[in-house]
Amino acid sequence: MGKKAIHFGGGNIGRGFVAEFLHSAGYEVVFIDVMDNIISALQSTKSYQVTEVSEEGETTKTITNYRAINSKTHEEDVVQEISTADIVTCAVGPNILKFIAPVIAKGIDIRSTPKPLAVIACENMIGGTDALHGHIKDKTDPARVETLGQRAQFANSAIDRIVPAQPADAGLNVRIEKFYEWVVEKSPFGDVGHPDIAAIHWVDHLEPYIERKLFTVNTSHATAAYYGTHAGKKTIAEAMHDSYIKGVVRDVLNETASLIVDKHEITASEQQRYVETIISRISNPYLEDSVERVGRAPIRKLGRKERFIGPAAQLAERHARYEALLGSVEMALRFQNIEGDEESVELAKILKENSPADAAVQLTGLEREHPLFQPVVQVIDRVQSEAKAPGQPRI
Repeated sequence: MGKKAIHFGGGNIGRGFVAEFLHSAGYEVVFIDVMDNIISALQSTKSYQVTEVSEEGETTKTITNYRAINSKTHEEDVVQEISTADIVTCAVGPNILKFIAPVIAKGIDIRSTPKPLAVIACENMIGGTDALHGHIKDKTDPARVETLGQRAQFANSAIDRIVPAQPADAGLNVRIEKFYEWVVEKSPFGDVGHPDIAAIHWVDHLEPYIERKLFTVNTSHATAAYYGTHAGKKTIAEAMHDSYIKGVVRDVLNETASLIVDKHEITASEQQRYVETIISRISNPYLEDSVERVGRAPIRKLGRKERFIGPAAQLAERHARYEALLGSVEMALRFQNIEGDEESVELAKILKENSPADAAVQLTGLEREHPLFQPVVQVIDRVQSEAKAPGQPRI
């Protein structure tokens, strides 16, 4: 019997990143989703293409050996597949983890294979697999929780690959950045050993990689998106070719770099090389990505451990500079009432109905006594005041 991987999320990241490398590692991939159109397309198609894009050109790979199941209508089938799988991955978004946990818990609970299931969440969040693990434990019989580790092993990961907006007629095919990084902690697998997936960089300590990626790639990408939106730019590449916005992005990354170098065993020169790589990547005109798509979900991006507040809070605790990051926070707060983005509408509502301090607590999760709290309150107050006054706010 061949190797089998269960992947939750049939979207562009699932098909174009995770499934590509599972396929390359020799796994049959079973896609799980609740979107009827995606499942139907996967079930009726024997292959799709992943096109890797870089300044050097394009390379196309064909993905085969997959199946697809709709967990909304065929949950028991999903449970049975998980019970005999080698690995479960997901790319569904942090807010959806609690919804996929029950069916994963059921599949794990009836496993009889001697090797534990490897569970790796591939989400843009710190501790994504830990969060999924917590939801799974909540859905497991309390009498079985103590032995859960015998049936499944949970490893956090950090993923880094830009998936731009896709052509309207792309179907299942995915255009994706050639550069990628998939880092997974290996310690949870102990003596059993981790899955054999060549694309994964297995490490003992994941936090440096997670924070370096989140506070460099995601911070710079979102900064370009929010400043670009305010400046009337259409794409991230267009925003990054604006000398002012590019300078802002560099200022922001200088601040996050100081945190990363100070906190982790990463040298200043190594981080600077990484920064230059990231700036080059998000400036790539071949990855046509709209500022509104990258900026969507501003409330999540303003979260306590997210790309702006996360590093700014740690810098404030170290009495280090974070002014450029506050600028990104301000631009994120101005990302309101964007068509098709419910969070941007909710953001406008929160800012309209709450005091600056209450909005700061609700949006950022910062403690009122934290050294970053009052500076954030001042930014919110400015955004709220300018919304009530005529004229356009200044960048």
